[in-house]
Amino acid sequence: MAEEIWMVQTKKADFTGIAKQFGIDPVTARIIRNRGIEGENNINRYLNGTMDALYDPRLMKDMDKAVAILKEKINSKKKIRIVGDYDIDGVCSTYILYNAFLRLGAPVDYDIPDRIRDGYGINESIIEKAAEQGIDTILTCDNGISAFSQIELAKQKGMTVIVTDHHEVPLGNGGEVLPPADAVIDPKRSECNYPFPEICGAVVAWKLVQVLYGECGVPQKEWEELLEFAAIATVGDVMRLQDENRIIVKYGLRRMEQTKSIGLRKLAGKNNLDLSQITAYHIGFVIGPCLNAGGRLQTAKLALSLLLSQDEEEADRLATELKELNDMRKDMTEQGTEAAKVMVDSCYMQDKVLVVYLPECHESLAGIIAGRLREHYQKPSIVLTRGEEAVKGSGRSIESYHMFQKLSEVKELMLKFGGHPMAAGLSLEEQNIDEFRKRLNENSGLCEEDFKAKVWIDVPMPVDYMTERLIKEFRCLEPFGQGNEKPMFAQKNLRVRNARVIGRNRNVVKLTLEEQNGFAMEAIYFGDGVSFEEERNGRRDMDIVYYPEINEYNGNKTLQAVVRRYKFH
Repeated sequence: MAEEIWMVQTKKADFTGIAKQFGIDPVTARIIRNRGIEGENNINRYLNGTMDALYDPRLMKDMDKAVAILKEKINSKKKIRIVGDYDIDGVCSTYILYNAFLRLGAPVDYDIPDRIRDGYGINESIIEKAAEQGIDTILTCDNGISAFSQIELAKQKGMTVIVTDHHEVPLGNGGEVLPPADAVIDPKRSECNYPFPEICGAVVAWKLVQVLYGECGVPQKEWEELLEFAAIATVGDVMRLQDENRIIVKYGLRRMEQTKSIGLRKLAGKNNLDLSQITAYHIGFVIGPCLNAGGRLQTAKLALSLLLSQDEEEADRLATELKELNDMRKDMTEQGTEAAKVMVDSCYMQDKVLVVYLPECHESLAGIIAGRLREHYQKPSIVLTRGEEAVKGSGRSIESYHMFQKLSEVKELMLKFGGHPMAAGLSLEEQNIDEFRKRLNENSGLCEEDFKAKVWIDVPMPVDYMTERLIKEFRCLEPFGQGNEKPMFAQKNLRVRNARVIGRNRNVVKLTLEEQNGFAMEAIYFGDGVSFEEERNGRRDMDIVYYPEINEYNGNKTLQAVVRRYKFH
């Protein structure tokens, strides 16, 4: 495991004043400031923002243009085809648009590319097929912004094309290069005045529906009924839970209890989730991976069919199938991760950039395994697999390594690559792997300090400061996730009164911890109990990073510290 440095956030503000003004504890005020929230309006929006605080979709460039075209197509009964993508954002975007166009009485269908056969986004074969089948209008979602030649082909075939996307706009010599579509809605366009461009594809689609419904006289509440799918995609596509995204997820999670989607209910049931208690964690780590499993191992149309299903029996069957696919994906990921670690430990421990070739690994799992390696070794990690025509790979990076730039330096060794600072996808010939690894390592620009994981602590705080009232107050900070992380507290010099490892896999440690003033608190650690015992080895004092929670059991409530990190003295 990589070495860790514990760092305390040191952002300044008048915490007492903020606490007084908003009726919260100074500790809560500090956490809000640590999340980059400053100023009375922003704090108020963070704590009390409602759906009314969402931005006007008409601020997006080409929104009115797209809606005018689509309204005319719907009225003249022209055939519309939605082209989505195979991940959770693409599936939810397609679901939102398909439902909306059915509601408006349009002759509509959808197509989603196959991850392995077609690759990402709209391609020539999808356009050829649409032209043959007499499609008048193609509407993309969660893709299309970089499909210049493909959309040119669709225009040559006489089709109308509207792009809705949220990815970066490609750059050419003269600035942004937009595809030749009839309308291009993407909040990342430089000409776009939308105040918060960090939304996912499904939110862009949902905003389009809001304007379209308004123009066609459909009540606002019917648009709001699609909110939970915008929320699922926001969490599943790992958008930052800030500003508008946080409001969408907060209210989307609340709506799930009333969801009209039989499929969503069935999927929650298969995973033993109660939709009235659903959190962003459940979406990110349970529901999301199940919806993604179809696109990874079979077809994303499975997940879409589940969400669209109106039949209890069919929805039950599809939910079971996706749950089983996800369980299979988890097993395959575990095997791949273990094989990759063995390879790193035996061959590449000195490397600063890990390049691991797992020829037999399913190519859709490369990114997940790369993420696991990055986490374990705190090094940029690229996992390569054998594709049909070439070796394909996926990379995950660390803060001090701009992966896209570094890949650009060795672009002649690759057939294709793309990405951003923290992640990338690529393909190359098998004979170039060793040279690729060697060149990335020679020019990594990394030093030993970069390989230490930073653990950010919000507030160093004695466990005896924790009360039931304060823990309940922390709920106002939810939903937690990327960009609005669960708070981390820390305390030094706790005496371990007792500790016992429990669980069939010995992966839970129950503790009683005592402060220097004699105050004792129950604690729990979820992790490798055997390693914990070995590190403890008779030592009695420890420092912890923790989050407090209320443990309810048999009607009794006790406060306990959930230990995230620990160090024995």
